[in-house]
Amino acid sequence: MSAVVAMRLPEQVDLSQFVALMRRLQVPHRVAEEAGEQVVWVPDETLAEHVRELYARYPQGDQAISAAIDEATTHGAAQSTRAGFVQQLAASPMTAAVLVITLLSALVTMLGDNLDTVRWLSFVDFQVQGQYIYFATLEHTLSSGQWWRLLTPMFIHFGILHLAMNTLWYWELGRRIEWQQGRLMLLGLSLLFSLAANFAQHLYGGPSLFGGLSGVLYGLLGHCWIYQRIAPNNAYRLPPGVLVMMLVWLLICMTGVFELLQFGAIANAAHVGGLVAGCLTGLLGGALARSRR
Repeated sequence: MSAVVAMRLPEQVDLSQFVALMRRLQVPHRVAEEAGEQVVWVPDETLAEHVRELYARYPQGDQAISAAIDEATTHGAAQSTRAGFVQQLAASPMTAAVLVITLLSALVTMLGDNLDTVRWLSFVDFQVQGQYIYFATLEHTLSSGQWWRLLTPMFIHFGILHLAMNTLWYWELGRRIEWQQGRLMLLGLSLLFSLAANFAQHLYGGPSLFGGLSGVLYGLLGHCWIYQRIAPNNAYRLPPGVLVMMLVWLLICMTGVFELLQFGAIANAAHVGGLVAGCLTGLLGGALARSRR
């Protein structure tokens, strides 16, 4: 893909600080003088939009960032934190939307205690009779036109800790992907990883009640991990300890120790299914990004 123009500015505008900021952020770019203008070139239109937004916020580069920090400090830490959070929500609408739906689902299902509502989000339909739960087959579920069930288990959470951990990790990883590849890409990847995780768990464990964003999270993690290895960028550069911790946690869960201690069953197949799908999309996305560079 050929380079595109991110900005055209008069030649008298001092771009040195902004160029230094782009270099520090490792933004691939080239600045040329054409017909009395300074033209900033970048590899693709998505990156061009990011550069224009960055310049609108910090035209003086690091100096503008420092001034913004000083102003925030002057107005008080609490006010700064609230404004920063609102700005992050506005900058990551798809991430915020998924989390809002997740929280509403947790409220409606009473964190998994209200089985009458949980059954409408589960992978296959089920009926509770006394102390027993009877699951429908996947074939019956799909033949009944209940296709939404292939995706909706991602919104079921069992307990406040389960909900808190998953939403916090989705907020962290989702924003990175939304910033780097766009909100539609984040939505598409989330739905794809949910599908892969749910099918993997159903194929491994048969008809059962499972749910949560964990499979999607491992997909997002694998996507960022492999994408970053192939086409390095700041957005997907995770601290090494985070990746190791998540993978070690996956291995610990797969030992069955939590079931042995009666902490509840964990959908390990969903985690693995999401991770494998994420690694594949990261491989594809990273390769495409590298070829464009």
